[in-house]
Amino acid sequence: MRVLYVTGMMRCGSTMIGNVLNEAPQALHVGELHYLWRNGILTEGTNSSCGCGEPLTGCPLWSEVLAAEVAADRHVAEAVEAVQATRLRARHTPVRLAEALGVRKAPPDVRWVTGVTAELYRAAASAAGAEVIVDSSKYPAEAAALLGRDDLDVRVLHVVRDARATAHSYRKDKSYVTRMSAARSTGYWSAVNAASDLLALAGRDRYLRVRHEDFSARPDEVIGQVMAFAGIQGRSPVTADGTVELGVNHTVTGNPDRFHHGQVLIRADGRWRTELDWKPRAFTTAAAAPQLVRYGYPVRAGREG
Repeated sequence: MRVLYVTGMMRCGSTMIGNVLNEAPQALHVGELHYLWRNGILTEGTNSSCGCGEPLTGCPLWSEVLAAEVAADRHVAEAVEAVQATRLRARHTPVRLAEALGVRKAPPDVRWVTGVTAELYRAAASAAGAEVIVDSSKYPAEAAALLGRDDLDVRVLHVVRDARATAHSYRKDKSYVTRMSAARSTGYWSAVNAASDLLALAGRDRYLRVRHEDFSARPDEVIGQVMAFAGIQGRSPVTADGTVELGVNHTVTGNPDRFHHGQVLIRADGRWRTELDWKPRAFTTAAAAPQLVRYGYPVRAGREG
């Protein structure tokens, strides 16, 4: 089973990238599958609709998958959530990666959770007739744990967005995600991206980093690069002018833009350059400077771009 696991900080554009890949005949974007337990089985979250608009338990695809899977059991969902909280946070990434690389043995509960996830991948792929699962959960420790499975061909796509654009995005509530201060969003941005960087140790054929800004400016080129990396055959669904026709998807959780269907023009959004106040901008730039440089972002970014 081939899996493209997308990692990176929230609001990096992973939902759009996943939904564009979903238009390739071989691929199925399942959204943020990490939250299936809370939002779909336990119904304790605030984002419990499938991308098709139906409740997850009423979606044609997920109702079929869950009816045949142990994941439909509430006790199993609670057990999975417990392991996620204690073993699959960003800070656990080095340990999970060491296990994946064979340096140490993975504990039984981690092997069990990744096994349940692998079964979900296979069931969803079978129900949709897909060959490649795109999971945009964005948990680097989970990606590391999945890299250690012999029954999955996992490739990690690390999507990076300028920390200042992320801070600007978090100035406003967006559906189920509440606003954050620049200090908090930059702290998360630094930690998640640093943990995601570690996944490159799995090998050049299993890790690819792309920038949100490059995707927005050259979506056809970047999607083609990602498809080649993930082993997805065919032409990029994006036209040369950046337009893509999005059909119905079956994503779990994710950016509310996943509910948008039809023709979409992918374009750059540089509003942070003129709308982000100087104090949060200066703080984010100073706090994230080493990583901004690492990812090729100018520290002294002008307001005009």
